[in-house]
Amino acid sequence: MSNIEVGSIVKGKVTGIQPYGVFVELDGETQGLVHISEISHGFVKNIKDYVNVGDEITVKVLSIDPQTKRASLSMKAVEERQGKMKKRHVKVKMSLNPGFNTLKEKLQEWIEQSKKEDLSK
Repeated sequence: MSNIEVGSIVKGKVTGIQPYGVFVELDGETQGLVHISEISHGFVKNIKDYVNVGDEITVKVLSIDPQTKRASLSMKAVEERQGKMKKRHVKVKMSLNPGFNTLKEKLQEWIEQSKKEDLSK
């Protein structure tokens, strides 16, 4: 079997879409399925609002059946990981401003920082 392991974050190509999930080719040997419940944290009405056939997506490997070479995959687990990394990045950014500022001065700085982050999304 390939070197894909449970828990790893990998890229794959969307090969098919069904009402219940997305089929993904991970490598020449392993195929996977992202069940509709693993696409996003919110309600997914139409999978095609998130992916299309031919898209390259990043997924987390939840499980692998070594005999059938089929994997259970998650897109939302990758979102969670990226969200946690973003939060850590913001904490680091804020800690780079040493010294004491009054709450009034810091509040204005935080508002500006929040506006910049909203624009980048």
